[in-house]
Amino acid sequence: MSTNKRKILVTSALPYANGPIHLGHLLEYIQTDIWVRFQKMRGHETYYVCADDAHGTPIMLKAQQLGMAPEQMIEQVRNEHMADFADFHIEFDNYHSTHSDENRAFAEEIYRRLDANGHIKRRTISQLFDPEKQMFLPDRFVKGTCPKCKSEDQNGDNCDNCGATYSPTDLINPISVISGATPVLKDSEHYFFDLPAFEQMLKDWTRSGSLQEEMANKLAEWFEQGLQQWDISRDAPYFGFEIPGAPGKFFYVWLDAPIGYMGSFKNLCDKQGIDFDEFWKKDSDAELYHFIGKDIIYFHSLFWPAMLHGSGYRQPTSVYAHGFVTVNGTKMSKSKGTFIKGRTYLDHLNPEYLRYYFAAKLTSRIDDLDLNLEDFAQRVNSDLVGKLVNIASRCASFISKKFDGILVANPADQALADEVMNAGDSIAKHYENREFGRAMREIMALADKVNEYIAVKEPWQLIKEDGKQQEVQEICSLGINLFRILMIYLKPVLPALAEKSAAFLNDELIWDGHKHLLTDHKINKFKALLQRVEMDKITAMVEDSKENLAAQAQPVVTGPLADDPIADEITFDDFAKVDLRVAKIVTAEHVEKAEKLLRIEVDLGGETRQIFAGIKSAYQPEDLIGKLTVVVANLAPRKMRFGMSEGMIIAAGPGGKDIFILNPDNGAEPGMRVM
Repeated sequence: MSTNKRKILVTSALPYANGPIHLGHLLEYIQTDIWVRFQKMRGHETYYVCADDAHGTPIMLKAQQLGMAPEQMIEQVRNEHMADFADFHIEFDNYHSTHSDENRAFAEEIYRRLDANGHIKRRTISQLFDPEKQMFLPDRFVKGTCPKCKSEDQNGDNCDNCGATYSPTDLINPISVISGATPVLKDSEHYFFDLPAFEQMLKDWTRSGSLQEEMANKLAEWFEQGLQQWDISRDAPYFGFEIPGAPGKFFYVWLDAPIGYMGSFKNLCDKQGIDFDEFWKKDSDAELYHFIGKDIIYFHSLFWPAMLHGSGYRQPTSVYAHGFVTVNGTKMSKSKGTFIKGRTYLDHLNPEYLRYYFAAKLTSRIDDLDLNLEDFAQRVNSDLVGKLVNIASRCASFISKKFDGILVANPADQALADEVMNAGDSIAKHYENREFGRAMREIMALADKVNEYIAVKEPWQLIKEDGKQQEVQEICSLGINLFRILMIYLKPVLPALAEKSAAFLNDELIWDGHKHLLTDHKINKFKALLQRVEMDKITAMVEDSKENLAAQAQPVVTGPLADDPIADEITFDDFAKVDLRVAKIVTAEHVEKAEKLLRIEVDLGGETRQIFAGIKSAYQPEDLIGKLTVVVANLAPRKMRFGMSEGMIIAAGPGGKDIFILNPDNGAEPGMRVM
């Protein structure tokens, strides 16, 4: 344990409260949780707080769409988020909401201080206004033709085709995404944070070592372009906090979102008696770290530190950015089923598989991380099952069955024991520097050496020889001890596996435990610790993602489905029993004294069948002759009053004149099977 106890406050970016957590989100929370768990294992006073980002126009509109109050919707989403995080073993000390009393108080205080210090400016601007919804339109709620490349259906702030950025007022033929109406220009007084006034402070801070080099370089480009005053106000209707002294004006969501870190921590402080000021005052010696995605660097590395500085608070110690998650080498895709929600993953796979895979690929750089699903299975199976758990499973049975579960004092190979124990400092350095991939490689290299040692010693053979009992006990005692040390090193990544291992080892697995072996120590009976990843479960997860997202995309059911819902689900085997064939209508005629039936003869490619079809109200017999259609060819013949019906013609519609027989496309031939 470190002798210098640090005070550390850590945050992750706040997930937006209008949708579920997906694997792209989880990279950040897993990365942060690993780092926090490591710091806590080292004995530092460490707190990890987060909250749902609960304000803004999208929240307001989503709640309206769902027919509920925004407060009700964000509370429901928050509960879902908290359940997902808990099941991925992400252990917040507090998970709050930006729609809270604490956050409102800090937002108003910071605004008032900035205003008193001359950092808030007011001026009238022209914005696009939806005349039907009677609201000003945020950038992303306007679409139109790009003013640069003339591509249609582009967003209000940038073009996906040419990459150009612009104002929504520059769009050609703008349309409101909310109502479809053509927006009009309307004047409104807005409030601006004077960011350029903090340029020198920000230049110094961004080059102080607080940011990764890639981030600092990116910010240097923005300094060269010139900082602009930041619009921090939005007009009603808007779900958020009203600006003090400005009726109908609300704080833009990105003003109070980072303040949510303070609000969540204050909520924790009030519950546990922690001194808030020790972490946030100007001269605080505590450490403050933000883990974020690379897409929100601008807000966290320019606006946020400037707001804090201008209102009398401390700046972050560091802001750590990470890249995006790709799946199988490409952007997460809803159509391919690789846009995977956290809950869908949990329905199929152990969360620690993902924690380990992310850790094995994470670095301190801002690189995108690819979740290759085949590599994911192979790496987890190889490293965690084939290397790590294998050590315990190979040695435990000997210790339990032959030696009453006792680990002996004398290590069978002191050099190997020293190598594994002495690796703690190096692995700790990798964790501290967020080089998790390096830590995992070093740990697995040690696991390889332990497995090699056991394989060479072959305790399963030695146990058969006379006089070798003590040697076997020493070999297996060392194996169990080294497994224990490796689990200590992996505990920040695999907390659930560590808990199971601790129960087996009868040990707490504290960090400083890597410095010694357990001697004359009794372990408990070994139970299977981890199962292999099966590819069929990964395949099922991907398929589930397709189905779930497809279901979400369905509109409210109207029309035919509302009147005639889809029947109960059947299996593929059930469906495979139905033999559908292309058929050519050879003859068709009215059936005397039958109100609905036509007698039809069809050619199935050399075989003629007679079918009585209830389509008389929609078709004249002469109009059917020569047409191709689809019939159920293996339906048992049915004796009717007018003769034997030897199949069924496939048709759609509610009945009456609205009946439509199915016609195969050109190229189909009588007798072909419909797949």
